[in-house]
Amino acid sequence: MPSKTPRPPGPAAVLCGLAGWVPPRVVTNDELAERLDTDDTWIRTRTGICRRHFAEPGQATSDLAVEAGWRALRSAGTETVDTLIVTTTTPDRPCPATAPVVANRLGLAGAAAFDVGAVCTGFVYGLATASGLIASGVAERVLLIGADTYSTIVDPLDRSNAIIFGDGAGAVVLRAGHAEEPGAVGHFDLGSDGAHEDLITVAAGGSRQRSTGGEPTHAEQHFAMRGKEVYRHAVTRMAASARTALSGAGWTTDDVDHFVPHQANLRILHSVADDLGLPQERCVTNVDTRGNTGAASIPLALADAMAAKRIHPGDRLLLTAFGGGLTWGSCLLTWPTLVPSPQPERTTP
Repeated sequence: MPSKTPRPPGPAAVLCGLAGWVPPRVVTNDELAERLDTDDTWIRTRTGICRRHFAEPGQATSDLAVEAGWRALRSAGTETVDTLIVTTTTPDRPCPATAPVVANRLGLAGAAAFDVGAVCTGFVYGLATASGLIASGVAERVLLIGADTYSTIVDPLDRSNAIIFGDGAGAVVLRAGHAEEPGAVGHFDLGSDGAHEDLITVAAGGSRQRSTGGEPTHAEQHFAMRGKEVYRHAVTRMAASARTALSGAGWTTDDVDHFVPHQANLRILHSVADDLGLPQERCVTNVDTRGNTGAASIPLALADAMAAKRIHPGDRLLLTAFGGGLTWGSCLLTWPTLVPSPQPERTTP
């Protein structure tokens, strides 16, 4: 059964900084259509995606994470945190974790730093982890970054998946505060079902494949997803998780001003909103211009919505995600007053 996590009795984690960053390279549907048996209309109809961003050759997940993290720290008006968490499916290397590298480049010497792996649910899992660290008194301030470079693991000739994914990073800063103040993150619901691990996979590179010996096939080295089954699970699990989180807080869907789901594709987002009885206009989405950016998708959507002045202080938000594992999770918060992240190029090495 999914875990229902009440607000802890100690300090609450309060959102105080937010930023997103995508690499400059824009990849349109027309560009993808040049190498795939498809066209712009087919991609838009199937996914709602018009374009996405890809990392440049040699650019890694940590590079995107540093850019978003730097901006989130400036948004929060701080240069230091106790803990840095990077949630990603595409770490720079299997070993070591990506977070210590990012912490070092951001000048966060001595801060605890570790990765969270929950695929596209990673950001919500990361929020719960950061909230627990703050509630227990282990940390006073946490930088949480969701970053993924799916262009490095998706086969560029795989029509089903190459059209969906983009690269990006989103980051938030959380500080110790009070459960009732704006920005307090809480009423989590988290769950998993490993019986369906085969629905979303990269088969090669881990101990399972390496222990068998032999060279992995081309397909095993790339991202694979059984789309129809994933669609069904995603809608069911996200809607159920959202309801659990709402129930824990004593909210109904009428209390939700903005629904911010993982940006999988437009069909899934609208199906979940319909299942919950939420008008689609309350659904915050940027999937048309970002694509599915994995663990980065929710913070990127929040950053884009804030920049567009769509979300305002006092608005009540429901965040919901679903990813490989299978994993899913939801949480609630009331939007605080935040300082927009700076646009100039960072100077951190």
